[in-house]
Amino acid sequence: MSQQEEQDSQEQDLEDQLELSTNTREILERHNLRPLWEVEDDFGNTIDDLEADIWKWEDIEAAIDGVEDDVPIADLPPGFQRRVAVPINASFGNAISNTIYVGVQTVSPGETAPSHRHGANALRFTIDGSEDMKTVVAGEEFPMEDNDLVTTPQWEWHDHVNDSDETAAWLDVLDLPLVLDSLNARNTFENHELERQPVTKTQGYWASQYGRGRPDEEAKSDGIPGPFEGIREATPPYRFKWSKMVESLHQRADNDEPDPYDGYSLSYVNPATGSPPLFPTMSFRAQLLQEATDAHFHNATEVFFVVEGEGATHVDGEALEWSERDIFVVPPDATHHHEPDGDESILLGMTDRPVFEAMNFYAEASPSS
Repeated sequence: MSQQEEQDSQEQDLEDQLELSTNTREILERHNLRPLWEVEDDFGNTIDDLEADIWKWEDIEAAIDGVEDDVPIADLPPGFQRRVAVPINASFGNAISNTIYVGVQTVSPGETAPSHRHGANALRFTIDGSEDMKTVVAGEEFPMEDNDLVTTPQWEWHDHVNDSDETAAWLDVLDLPLVLDSLNARNTFENHELERQPVTKTQGYWASQYGRGRPDEEAKSDGIPGPFEGIREATPPYRFKWSKMVESLHQRADNDEPDPYDGYSLSYVNPATGSPPLFPTMSFRAQLLQEATDAHFHNATEVFFVVEGEGATHVDGEALEWSERDIFVVPPDATHHHEPDGDESILLGMTDRPVFEAMNFYAEASPSS
């Protein structure tokens, strides 16, 4: 018998010695009460433990191509009206984790994914895009070129318009499972009265408001958008061009030392603050890997999208072998490290770490041996 099994047996013996009278038991049950020693083992078991998993791009591509052939966006029922294939973790039935939702969305040439807004934080990371594929957010058209990241923040109108002659695809990343499942809250949602919201701002407007020069009155009296309140600065609509991010990554690789766990890593910052996290609930980073990283573990969930290259991420002894455009997840408390093949690989890392940090509950360490 292992040490843990022996300890569990001893605890069970102690609990068996705690006998409640029939009268006490009836009082407890009548008023929906239970003694602590009978409920303490139930804590932490409401949701199954997350499993490490990987979704290969060739499988995702076959699925999204089939869904695109079978279902025009215009035929989708009222609601989100988005044509998306969603990676499902074996531990859950609706998402890749209990805090982060990832989906792969497609919009065919000439199609529009209709305008709506919601309480969940969201972004789009472009897989196949062009200057003629645009996400319209808060009145501005944001072109979606390959690997660009476009925020569609909380309670901002957004629609996706494909004026190109090729199908566009991108990652949708939202904190829906955190809101709907972990917090058991409501995702406030509204469809726009028009399929396409009016374009009321010139391209580059939102970026111009969050650069080196900012309006004096931008202590922004309207604060958090929509019917919400909070202590975090709201994330604005913004397009992070991949051409600039990858240049910054290589500048870092040419001049600095890599982080032992994440390689040459740069966070996407909230443009309103100039600091991470990008959203109060999720943080994002681009990671350039040129050599194997050191092993570590933490209590946050991490999801990765492979932007470039091939390699493997070792999770508790299991090798998740990845290549370009694959998606994989590393569970909380799992010891892991990355091992790129070839000269370099680039990952998009996504994590719920800000949630833990907001509660002073984030923990990270290296294995002791």
